[in-house]
Amino acid sequence: MFQSDLLQDKRILITGGGTGLGKAMGKRCLELGARLLICGRREAVLEETRAEFDAEHPGRTTVLPCDLRDAEAVEAMAEAAFAEGPLDALVNNAAGNFLAKTESLSPRAVDAVLAIVLHGTAYATLACGKRWLAARHPGNVLSIVTTYAWTGSPFVVPSAMAKAGVLAMTRSLAVEWGRQGIRLNAIAPGPFPTKGAWDRLVPNAELDAAWKNKIPLGRVGEHIELANLAAYLLAEQSGYITGEVVTIDGGEWLKGAGQFSLMEALSDEDWEAMRARKG
Repeated sequence: MFQSDLLQDKRILITGGGTGLGKAMGKRCLELGARLLICGRREAVLEETRAEFDAEHPGRTTVLPCDLRDAEAVEAMAEAAFAEGPLDALVNNAAGNFLAKTESLSPRAVDAVLAIVLHGTAYATLACGKRWLAARHPGNVLSIVTTYAWTGSPFVVPSAMAKAGVLAMTRSLAVEWGRQGIRLNAIAPGPFPTKGAWDRLVPNAELDAAWKNKIPLGRVGEHIELANLAAYLLAEQSGYITGEVVTIDGGEWLKGAGQFSLMEALSDEDWEAMRARKG
């Protein structure tokens, strides 16, 4: 789809880059010539991903273990990332989410999502942004949000709050930092099943079928489709796009706002069974 050197030698940091959509985007960036840095809390997972990537693209992936909830740890990660030269782009992909009736949430549960999705994204963006500004180096921030960032959604309220904040940050900084050559955009994916996460969010076959039924295109997304969109927004060829959120959801949100509204079909017994499985 793209020329093979689209991202040649661009240094791109992806948070949550060891698994799922972060891994898919990282793989695509490497295929297009980038130098990749991946961060996450689980160093073993990151190393496993690096080994997999090195098999096809030797020496082009750097592992930076980091807990994004810790502002000092994020600052140290950014210092290490910029030590070998300025980054060209940051992809804010790391996230946390779970289904719950909102009245059942404890403050700790709310903070668990906000700390990763909102605070961690802000920490990483500021750590990179201030370095780009100081060096007068252009930068590119791409954040993964969701369609319920602007519609809201029941049963995932902390995630909706956090993603809305990330979208507001994206649009605000696109204006504030634009004159310094820093672009900020977001992608709002619909359902892109990843190992483990899909089973937690779609707990039974009936809901799986209902979910696909509410997508006009009649299917869930493929990881390469999102990875290609990310590659375009990270490339210089999209250089006049900033402050934008691009939806890639097969038309889902247009058909019915509130991505998790269908969870009202769950019985109390279903909720208890889900809670037991989370264990």
